[in-house]
Amino acid sequence: MSRTSINYIEFNCKRIEVIKAFYSNAFGWTFTDYGDDYAAFEDGALSGGFHRNAEAAAGGNPLVVLHTKDLEGIQDKVVAAGGTISVDIFSFPGGKRFHFADPDGNVLAVWSE
Repeated sequence: MSRTSINYIEFNCKRIEVIKAFYSNAFGWTFTDYGDDYAAFEDGALSGGFHRNAEAAAGGNPLVVLHTKDLEGIQDKVVAAGGTISVDIFSFPGGKRFHFADPDGNVLAVWSE
């Protein structure tokens, strides 16, 4: 039996330029534009994209969980880049994590051991 793993993640957003600046500043992601309504990203391990959709519902995407070795440092970068912490750092079996909303309201989480 072959395994299936996440290969690409796509988000809706309202403001591509704001989203690109946020993820670049908070996490160092790089972007490639494909027209005015799509920007693909690379985070060093996974690829994905943001599609401009003026009717995108904030927080309507699946929860994507990012991993870091410096949870508090990344939380500070998220806030400095314009994100909003929606769930402060909490412990769970295996580590700690927090949830945040990007400037367009997409909710993600970041965890660490």
